[in-house]
Amino acid sequence: MTEKTPDPVHVIGGGLAGSEAAWQIARAGVPVVLHEMRPVRGTDAHHTDGLAELVCSNSFRSDDADYNAVGLLHAEMRIMNSLIMAAADRHRVPAGGALAVDREGFSADVSAAIEAEPLIEVRREVIAGLPPADWSSVIVATGPLTAPELADAVRELSGEDSLAFFDAIAPIIYRETVNLDRAWFQSRYDKISDGFEDTENAGKDYINCPMDRDQYEAFIDALLAAEKTTFKDWEADTPYFDGCLPIEVMAERGRETLRYGPLKPVGLTNPHQPDIKAHAIVQLRQDNALGTLFNMVGFQTKMTYGEQKRVFRLIPGLEDAEFARLGGLHRNTFINSPRLLDETLRFKARPAIRFAGQITGCEGYVESAAVGLMTGRFAAMERLGETPSRPPETTAMGALLSHITGGADADTFQPMNVNFGLFPPIAEARDERGKKIKGRDRKKLMADRAKADLNRWLSDDQADAAE
Repeated sequence: MTEKTPDPVHVIGGGLAGSEAAWQIARAGVPVVLHEMRPVRGTDAHHTDGLAELVCSNSFRSDDADYNAVGLLHAEMRIMNSLIMAAADRHRVPAGGALAVDREGFSADVSAAIEAEPLIEVRREVIAGLPPADWSSVIVATGPLTAPELADAVRELSGEDSLAFFDAIAPIIYRETVNLDRAWFQSRYDKISDGFEDTENAGKDYINCPMDRDQYEAFIDALLAAEKTTFKDWEADTPYFDGCLPIEVMAERGRETLRYGPLKPVGLTNPHQPDIKAHAIVQLRQDNALGTLFNMVGFQTKMTYGEQKRVFRLIPGLEDAEFARLGGLHRNTFINSPRLLDETLRFKARPAIRFAGQITGCEGYVESAAVGLMTGRFAAMERLGETPSRPPETTAMGALLSHITGGADADTFQPMNVNFGLFPPIAEARDERGKKIKGRDRKKLMADRAKADLNRWLSDDQADAAE
């Protein structure tokens, strides 16, 4: 007798979270309908109709799985056969210790994989309002740019006001327009990207533009005086996310703020003036595989386009810079997940609906995809008659999930990147001399514990499924 095919899971949104969720569901043998509104309706931030388009930076941040929480999350997702991480690895570009990708190649790769999967049907359409009641399993992965009709419907059903913040986008510059008589290639502390050790330019992943004190002060003056984007009345009181502040907002917090943030001059030596220490340094990171485009690191901005060109060309080495994309600003929305979602990301007011990605209040490409991965697994297990199993809280996956679904204070909930502060404390450990293990070494212990616990959890899951 032929086993009946499960009813499909509907995934709304074809960003990183939605694409990852759809992939995980299909890998489990459950059919998926993936609904993506582009190109039927565009957004203020997207430029293509490709799935998993990267609208801000091209960086997935640190790839260090031993001492960095996001690098550990990368490793866990790779172990769990993440489509997003596989595509990122195939399209990585040099970025020191970070994982950065060719954004066009990455999106095309994810799109091709999704469209070639026989269990996934992609429908280009707008889902206005809540999904139909006869959709018995739905994942809303509409990201920070959720269609207004759907956002309003969720708010009405939940009785909760939607929280919101602004997310700013950094400019991208054509490499050939950077003046290398003043700028130079080098990674901070000569850090070499994994997989690029044997290349001619190993340890030279960033273009560095130095400023002396007078140039820095003139730049700060120009930033503070520049014309900025004006907000609509309903946007005026929306807070920024601290991990993605516009550069001029950072400058407003103190004239030295940028020197201790994205413009810190440490770990770099100017070959044009090796005996002179720069007062500040602007870094550009490679943005595509060809090396023709470079992203201004940390230069998210709300300045008008004309002002961006004027102010950024004050930076030594960028006097004649031409921009492939100027910076911008868009409004992100997210729900109060600790109050509205259960432990497997189901909407308490309507359990047939799960949420995934940035709309849940996680922050960052990798975190968004990771929540999509978990939501996809939960939905697939439920469709197959199994009880969804949460990853241990000691893992990066589990720590992020726990924060979203109850670890955070619902009254003060704000977007959060994964970090070791979300992990359960590790039992007090001491070295061979009896001294308490702290700092970097403690992070390594937490990362080792996470990897072991994740592998044990996956083995137990597989054993349970086989019974």
